[in-house]
Amino acid sequence: MAKAYEKIADDLREQIRAGRYAPGDRLPSEADLIKSSGRSGPTVQQALRVLQAEGLIEKRHGVGTFVRQPRTRVLRHNARHQWEKDRARAPKKQRLETGATEHDTGLEINDLVFHASYRETKATKDIGEAMGVPEGTPLVERTYRTRYSAERNPFNLVTSYLIKSLVEANPDLLDETKEPWPGGTMNQLHTVGIEIDRIEERITARPPSSEEAEELGLPPGTAVLVLRKTQYDTEDRVVEMSDITIPGDRTEMLFTTHLERW
Repeated sequence: MAKAYEKIADDLREQIRAGRYAPGDRLPSEADLIKSSGRSGPTVQQALRVLQAEGLIEKRHGVGTFVRQPRTRVLRHNARHQWEKDRARAPKKQRLETGATEHDTGLEINDLVFHASYRETKATKDIGEAMGVPEGTPLVERTYRTRYSAERNPFNLVTSYLIKSLVEANPDLLDETKEPWPGGTMNQLHTVGIEIDRIEERITARPPSSEEAEELGLPPGTAVLVLRKTQYDTEDRVVEMSDITIPGDRTEMLFTTHLERW
């Protein structure tokens, strides 16, 4: 037998799915739900927590409870890496036309809001081991956030590391004001004579930190995917490493492997 809060949640869920409440619509207040259902405040609150955990609704502090707007879906395909390498040597005009985020979302460049910040830092023990350099090696740490202009939250959280000694021959690669860079990291590395040979991606899943959940706008209970992307050059050196935190509620990762024929 369904519990009282489940009945309230079922009724609201059915109304949302039937279009009675559309994305962005405000739901009845808790007081109104208490009155219409004849149930207690804690029962109504539990019903709303269920729907919030399902990602159907969101609470806005001091404003009310709303049907959650579907977020732009991101399809991250491993074929994107060859696409990025192919365009790394393309004319600047062509590189300016689009980027990796547009490739993954289907959006246009004018739909996006982009932010980048750089700082010089030194390799920690863990990062040094991952990049094959001694602890304390000077690095360029780059933080990226890109979002759809119609939404409040970025598609992911990106922290990228470059070995300073490998890129400082081009001062522009130490300057965040040059972002967004047409052609991305592969073109940046190309300007200092580095060609990417292979990319390694390791993916794990975990609960988000409270800061990550807030920045990504995650419903309660939503996991994040954590992707460590390591780029090796033709001399088998690690030349760039990125830690990418990806929201699990709106990202699909597709890996296609072509096999040799018998």
